[in-house]
Amino acid sequence: MTATLKDRALNRVFVTLLTLTAVALASGSLAAQTPAIASPEVTFTKEVAPILQQHCQECHRPNAIAPMSLQTFEEVRPFAKAIKERTSARMMPPWFIDPNVGINKFKNYGGLTDDEIATIAKWVDAGAPRGNPADMPPPAKFDDDIWHIGTPELVAAMPADLAVTANGPDMWRNIVVDPGLTEDRYIKAVEIKPTKGRRVIHHMGTTLLYPDGGSATMQSKNANIFEDGSGRLMKAGTKVVFQLHVHPYREDTSTNVEIGFKFYPKGYVPKYVAQTELMGDDHELDLPANSDNVRYDSYKILTVPTRILAYAPHMHTRAKAQCLEAILPEKSEQRDGNKVETLSCINHFDFNWMMVYEYATDAQPLLPVGTVLHLINWYNNTGSNRLNNDPDNWIGYGQRSIDDMAMAWMTFYNLSQKDFEQQVAERKAKLKEMESSSRSDAPNVAASRAEVPKVTASKVTQ
Repeated sequence: MTATLKDRALNRVFVTLLTLTAVALASGSLAAQTPAIASPEVTFTKEVAPILQQHCQECHRPNAIAPMSLQTFEEVRPFAKAIKERTSARMMPPWFIDPNVGINKFKNYGGLTDDEIATIAKWVDAGAPRGNPADMPPPAKFDDDIWHIGTPELVAAMPADLAVTANGPDMWRNIVVDPGLTEDRYIKAVEIKPTKGRRVIHHMGTTLLYPDGGSATMQSKNANIFEDGSGRLMKAGTKVVFQLHVHPYREDTSTNVEIGFKFYPKGYVPKYVAQTELMGDDHELDLPANSDNVRYDSYKILTVPTRILAYAPHMHTRAKAQCLEAILPEKSEQRDGNKVETLSCINHFDFNWMMVYEYATDAQPLLPVGTVLHLINWYNNTGSNRLNNDPDNWIGYGQRSIDDMAMAWMTFYNLSQKDFEQQVAERKAKLKEMESSSRSDAPNVAASRAEVPKVTASKVTQ
């Protein structure tokens, strides 16, 4: 009984102390006696320069495609506020996948982390201090001649440079090259890159033209390294068609590109053959003058189980957003209707950056037969669109930059029903294992969940 009374007394004392502390804080008397802990200063040399080297200087350096260099403090300081604005809005570096919906794991992720964005903002808000010169990292080294796939076994280049005048119109060129392949080989990796005049190439693709008249489109904006067991066939006698969309850039320029291939060993046949197809029936695209949030939809039915490897949206200057969703054939648990999953959303489409988004291996969509891929596009044909040179003009489908499109390049391979079920089972088992691990190791819950493909239904904010 005595112990109980003692405990109650101690509780009353504790509550009284909490009350007095709260009053002191509210009045400021306690706060005045407690010295403020200054947050460490963020400087260019120590914190910001490494971020720019890793994410920005590939383009922001002399003779590269960006309009200014961001290598030294003197070059960066005049653009500090603009850098904060563009990075905070996730407009730079160019990576336009909405991180809050759909899949958010990619092999070629090119955006900034939340911490990196916060570091830049804190530096700018503090007045963009230089910092100690001794903290400056060594200059980053860039080699435009490097092959990201490693040394190619076969290289084909345009036979001559293409001249681009400073004020000329857009140009489209299909240039056919014979790389001299004498036997059938399966491609393990492929890369296409400009060797000169990078700035004038708006986007480019390549097509394999087979001797029998057939063809295969290749997604080659990035270095494309196929996973073991998958690849693309290149038959003996195949020709390469370079497909260039060239856009003039302020001065007369000459441009050229080349393509490099690495192959599987001779005689090897991969289990899965990758394909790239264009999705989007946009010939009836209708964008009235001075209209915003114009929506255009298209659909594609999957006739076999499919594993999607990469997604590359393609629109023009009036485009503002695009979402790719899968309408699955099974019913959802919440309603008597098809289950819909958002795969990816581009929430700020930018015509100046034609991006390819390569899904991470454990996040590549596995879609059953009967799935309907749904492509949703939004447009802004008003004066508030900075790329719109004539908001009073009706816009429809067309090849020119002043026309528009509503498409996406999809790279995928088909699966048998047995392989599809096996891959789904393997993914579910991995997910279950990770969830079990997260329960037994609480501090690693966040890290474990980061490995799980994030797929949620959502809608683009207009």
